[in-house]
Amino acid sequence: MKRISLFVALSFIVLTSCKKDDVNTTIFKETRVPFPTHNLTAYSIINNSKYLVVFETGLGNDHSVWNLKNIPSLISSLSDVLLYDRAGYGMSEKESSPRNIDKLRAELENVINTSINGRKVILVGHSLGGMIIRDYAIKNPSKTAAILFIDPSHEFYNQPTQADEDMLYNSFYSAYGSSFGGTMEARELIEDSQYMNTISDMPDVPVIVLTSMKEDASQNAADRQKWFDAHELLKNGVSDFTHITTTNSGHYIMVEEPEIVLTNLILL
Repeated sequence: MKRISLFVALSFIVLTSCKKDDVNTTIFKETRVPFPTHNLTAYSIINNSKYLVVFETGLGNDHSVWNLKNIPSLISSLSDVLLYDRAGYGMSEKESSPRNIDKLRAELENVINTSINGRKVILVGHSLGGMIIRDYAIKNPSKTAAILFIDPSHEFYNQPTQADEDMLYNSFYSAYGSSFGGTMEARELIEDSQYMNTISDMPDVPVIVLTSMKEDASQNAADRQKWFDAHELLKNGVSDFTHITTTNSGHYIMVEEPEIVLTNLILL
């Protein structure tokens, strides 16, 4: 259970634990992205720079988690940026069909297509978002320039039992209801892990992985080593691979150590 509780442990508190002066005040363009059954809301700063930096959140978070330390607005001086809320989060509408990785990746493709304008994307994914951007990169290699993983979920480590999945589902259900994005996505965690075991290696583009090795009551040294080993597998098929660890922050590296994220995003 401890392996996937990492998905949620901070999701319930991260949005209320930041100081008001940390929150981004940059004006993003808000766009509705239509689908047959629902609409998603995207937020962008577009000046037609060389690349489009796309941010994908983890389980339980909407796009605003990226703005807690102003990372998108800071990087927008170098590149266009795109954030969005998946179905059932933030300003995006709810959707009733299974919210699995294949579905989430397909929706990400449509969101990106609204702003890509023939360019390549630099993908940034946290936690569950790491699985989504991996699937995107594999299915869209010609559109992918580089990838930054921030403590990403991986099927080598994240192997939930039915009891684990039920615990997460019930936690989200009790707090936010049955149609909340996190509730819907939690119900697919076992299937997501199985699905990720079927996909191929990523395209050979520059990849940076940021891994939290911080130990606590539920993550001991052995657990953190398996987490590290899972992230090492992301270098399969990749010739330009950098793996960076930190013991100074937990799962939300972009909130606790945003300078690491910005430095490596600028490098990419």
